[in-house]
Amino acid sequence: MSTQAPPPQVTLDNCDREPIHIPGLVQAHGALVAFDAEGRVTHLSANAAQLLGDTVPAVGEALQPSHFEAEPKVHELLAELLGIGTPNAEGDTGNADVVLAGRSFDLIVHRSAGGAIAEFELRPASMDQVADFALKAHRAMDKLKRQGSIEALLELAVVAVRQLTGFDRVMGYRFRHDDSGEVVAEDRHEALEPFVGRRYPAGDIPAQARRLYVINTLRLIADVPAAPVAVTAASAELPPLDMSHCVLRAVSPIHIEYLRNMGVGASMSISLVVNGRLWGMLACHHRGALQVPYSVRMACDVLAQVLAANVQTLLARQRAAQAATTTGLRGRLVEAMLHAEDPAQALMSMADDLAVAFEAEAVIVSQDARLHVHGDLPAETGARIVQWVAQREPGRDAIFTTQAAAELPTELAAQCAPYFGFLALRFDDSASGWLVLARKEQIETVQWGGKPEKVYTTGPLGPRLTPRGSFDIWKETVRGTSTPWTAEQQEFARQLHDELMRAGAARLAEVSRARAHLLAMLGHDLRDPLQSIAMAAKALELGASAAGTRMGQRIQSSSSRMSRLIGQVLDASLLQSAGGLQLQFAQVDLARVLDDMLDETRTAYPGLQLEQHLPESLWMNADADRMAQVFGNLVSNARHHGEPGEAVVVTLAQQGAEVLFEVRNTAPPIAPELVPSLFAAFSRPQGPNPRNRGGLGLGLHIAEAVVEGHGGTVAYRYEAPQVVFSVRLPQR
Repeated sequence: MSTQAPPPQVTLDNCDREPIHIPGLVQAHGALVAFDAEGRVTHLSANAAQLLGDTVPAVGEALQPSHFEAEPKVHELLAELLGIGTPNAEGDTGNADVVLAGRSFDLIVHRSAGGAIAEFELRPASMDQVADFALKAHRAMDKLKRQGSIEALLELAVVAVRQLTGFDRVMGYRFRHDDSGEVVAEDRHEALEPFVGRRYPAGDIPAQARRLYVINTLRLIADVPAAPVAVTAASAELPPLDMSHCVLRAVSPIHIEYLRNMGVGASMSISLVVNGRLWGMLACHHRGALQVPYSVRMACDVLAQVLAANVQTLLARQRAAQAATTTGLRGRLVEAMLHAEDPAQALMSMADDLAVAFEAEAVIVSQDARLHVHGDLPAETGARIVQWVAQREPGRDAIFTTQAAAELPTELAAQCAPYFGFLALRFDDSASGWLVLARKEQIETVQWGGKPEKVYTTGPLGPRLTPRGSFDIWKETVRGTSTPWTAEQQEFARQLHDELMRAGAARLAEVSRARAHLLAMLGHDLRDPLQSIAMAAKALELGASAAGTRMGQRIQSSSSRMSRLIGQVLDASLLQSAGGLQLQFAQVDLARVLDDMLDETRTAYPGLQLEQHLPESLWMNADADRMAQVFGNLVSNARHHGEPGEAVVVTLAQQGAEVLFEVRNTAPPIAPELVPSLFAAFSRPQGPNPRNRGGLGLGLHIAEAVVEGHGGTVAYRYEAPQVVFSVRLPQR
């Protein structure tokens, strides 16, 4: 026989991994006996013979009928839990009340590692008292079923548990999103100060303790100052005894010090597990030792399960009501998107409803470089937020959330303040459509139950984490953090994203059908009459008087402009179709193509000052007609938007393996917020222009497509006092 090795030392490095499930010790108000699958004793607490008498089997001895005073209840429970003919699962339990060595015990047996662990806990109360406790528990559970709010449930529960157990203080403790806990209900002795409203940091319950709180929903520490009792192992080669399911399992020295610092002599915790997660706790404190009978504890545990079930029901009702509201809103949004000419405006028309559904203070909608903001968030800041969100790596989740200033770039956080919580979703891929919900920081004064940082000292176990020595209220103002987006809100956002994307696809299909009809009309029904009008105008011009000649010229000019506009619309349609522009490549002298185009421009606009810098020749593999279209569109753009009387400067040159074409005109710079949409279809980047009233905003869009089809790029820049559009092409 040998004494089980002491548990590993708890230090600063491993405090969060403290092996509290294998302490090798038990509390002193009971005895423990562990058996393997063959019924041999593998572990025995040092006080077993003292409490249970001399018929307790020794370490390493096989269980015999004469052991435990031949008490049938003990042997029946052990036979059942040792799995004789029964495949019991890990953690299965059984219990009975037994009398050994003239003392009454609650016997609790549970399955462990193929064997069984029997715990004999001294019973401090008579059977009559236990029966009275059962009646009180039944009445309390009946009242719990009639409560209509979580607050009312917790208030009733703390009163009921205190009446059942006699603890000086019982607290209803609810965990928050960051795993810190807050005391939201309390019943206490009048001599004790109230703890309601105090917050305790997540570190007060380490991860391994949370796991045990879910496995073992009730935990009693009957006498905090009492020295624990060692457990003897049959062999040093045996693994440490797993006491996860043991009711007598000894307590971490750190937790004992914690309780002493609070002036607690006995404690009991009852877990509130909702949807498999530790949602809250009923925490009980007593100023002296207090052993609550096992049957009373089980009644409290059942009461807590009823409480947790009611909490789960209330939360489910809240989620169902919220889901009904969001479903209606989602339906209205989709309908509006399907019928609206402007999807962004459709979203903004329901900004108030979106803000309510997401508990947001501001709503941002951006599409095609157009920005709409609902709330007191500045438009410039909204544009920066959308730009930052859009720069995220592609392929991420459909929605994107932030909660704190620390998650934002420093410069953006400073500009956004006090908005730090964002939920963003893309609703239109083709037009870069974004919906962003924004929340302000939640400035909160937290009343911590003592300063939240634990103190590092050298204690009995060496350098380690020591619990707080003072539990006076310590206030902290928390800034720079908004309330987190709930799982339900994030799920609604995902559903909304999917619905809006489907609505956008349906709307795009409808637009495509309408465009096909329009293009058929433009290509056939309008071009033929325009051709007839042009021919009649030519005849009128040749054979009429001076006035008739002028009229014929005007008709011909107007019909030519209409024909060009139709051509641009057809080109734009080709760009948006699967086929795209068809390019016919051949060896072309770009200098000759550009010179011819500029000569035509001078003839059409004799008052225009054109300054050209061209080489004698510049050959490359290109589509001559399409490149003439690029040159013409950019020169036309400069003519329309340049200052009257100022020259338009055109340059064509070879730079290494590239061809450079530039057009310069004197004009104010284009507004920065309009630059991203310069080359978008139907874009009028510099606003209405009296010299270009009939423009459709397609020239730059088509020019960019032709240049990209040649493997090149087109760009805008400003070199005061000139606006410059440049084209770079690889010389193939």
